[in-house]
Amino acid sequence: MESLRIAASHRPPLLLPSPHQLRRRHIAAVSLSLPHTSLSLSSHHHHHHRLAPTPLRRRIPPLLASQTPNPEADSPAPAGAKLAPLLVSLAVGLAVRFLAPRPPEVSPQAWQLLSIFLSTIAGLVLGPLPVGAWAFLGLTAAVATHTLPFAAAFSAFTNEVIWLIVISFFFARGFVKTGLGDRIATYFVKWLGGSTLGLSYGLTISEAFISPAMPSTTARAGGVFLPIIKSLSLSAGSKPNHPSSRKLGSYLVMSQFQAAGNSSALFLTAAAQNLLCLKLAEELGIIVANPWVAWFKAASLPAIASLLATPYLLYKIFPPETKDTPDAPALAAEKLERMGPVTKNEWVMIGTMLLAVSLWVFGDAIGVSSVVAAMLGLSILLLLGVLDWDDCLNEKSAWDTLAWFAVLVGMAGQLTNLGIVSWMSSCVAKLLESFSLSWPAAFCVLEASYFLIHYLFASQTGHVGALYSAFLAMHVAAGVPRVLSALALAFNTNLFGALTHYSSGQAAVYFGAGYLELPDVFRMGFVTALINILIWGVVGTFWWKLLGLY
Repeated sequence: MESLRIAASHRPPLLLPSPHQLRRRHIAAVSLSLPHTSLSLSSHHHHHHRLAPTPLRRRIPPLLASQTPNPEADSPAPAGAKLAPLLVSLAVGLAVRFLAPRPPEVSPQAWQLLSIFLSTIAGLVLGPLPVGAWAFLGLTAAVATHTLPFAAAFSAFTNEVIWLIVISFFFARGFVKTGLGDRIATYFVKWLGGSTLGLSYGLTISEAFISPAMPSTTARAGGVFLPIIKSLSLSAGSKPNHPSSRKLGSYLVMSQFQAAGNSSALFLTAAAQNLLCLKLAEELGIIVANPWVAWFKAASLPAIASLLATPYLLYKIFPPETKDTPDAPALAAEKLERMGPVTKNEWVMIGTMLLAVSLWVFGDAIGVSSVVAAMLGLSILLLLGVLDWDDCLNEKSAWDTLAWFAVLVGMAGQLTNLGIVSWMSSCVAKLLESFSLSWPAAFCVLEASYFLIHYLFASQTGHVGALYSAFLAMHVAAGVPRVLSALALAFNTNLFGALTHYSSGQAAVYFGAGYLELPDVFRMGFVTALINILIWGVVGTFWWKLLGLY
């Protein structure tokens, strides 16, 4: 017993009120636990092994550990804007406003709005404040300086496409809350998961299957596919942030991450930025008739070709150590058995999404717009209790998107109205003409530029709000067919979502899982991007010619 007192007296003093209480508590704890300890050890162990201090350390009451001061937890997080990004973001706008010469064909109001817009974009890239907060500051600057009247500054908050994007977040929450997305993906694992490659194809196909009715790539990644991938990987002994991650988890995460861009590009309603692209194109006078069907027809062949190629190519250039997963179908079947039969809420979710997708496809013919179809779907989910209003209120990303999307769309629209976009596009068109580029060559240069610039952006939707209108105007000025320009830029917006660990919402989700090393993300992101561009360029060229887009 004296040895126990000596061991106990060496505990860190900050965990305990006093040394006397420390000794009393440890003596009592060990006295109660000694019979269990002696039974759990082999009979040949020596007595002093049973009384080693390590078990005592595990028996310290949790309350004592929680009383340990934590300087990091006690110190408040820095409040307000980050100084260096703030100064750089403001400097960009001030330099344009006061140092750059204003072209004579641009009005002072337009030039001032351009400076505020560029400062806002710089802040979105550098992050002095959260995205929504910084966008609000930009909007405030535009109103406070009388650059825009209040009504014009807030006009985009009534934009139906932005509200369609907001409602899409609620649909995604419904898929996660009911477990429907998880059930669909698990079925594909059961059917195709006998090998690692088959498992990847099962996950990829299931994402493409649910993407038109779950219009958030980030929600699909975090709410459906990453939990399944982690479960399968751990069951195969592949742990995150561990050398064993390359056994299975790294490949599955990388494959799903890289394929997500193609599934998002396959359907108009598979990603929020798709809807925003067509709205911005409409503001430039480019109307895509029957948009859901037109989008799917144009994207179908190149997207499906890339979806089929990506898992196999990554299997060759980023191979998993485990090639066969014979237990995966059994695990999936066991999980489905635990989930039980399809619930009432899942059936409601299925019926509602079939209705919404049908209205998105055929709505133009019967006079039902896309946002009305989404509103009807959300109303059904609320009426039947699949979602409640608290679910909608707690969907912070939806309301944040409403705020900063509306600011960017509103500013971009006013820049178009004030002639900034047409001035920029004419300048670029003259530059391209000086190189005597044909429209196909100009198309390739502009698309490549739009793609590579995304290394500077941490959001696909932010990229769209900042540059889509300008690049679309440049395409048109260079003689590229109008509808082809609008769709190609929109498809491109999905494909660059897997370039880096910060290039999209799903990128942050998959990288945060701990299965990917940062150099691998950049390397495979660039290589897969080249593969996707090659497939879309070759297949798309023939397919779009056949469809009459050029």
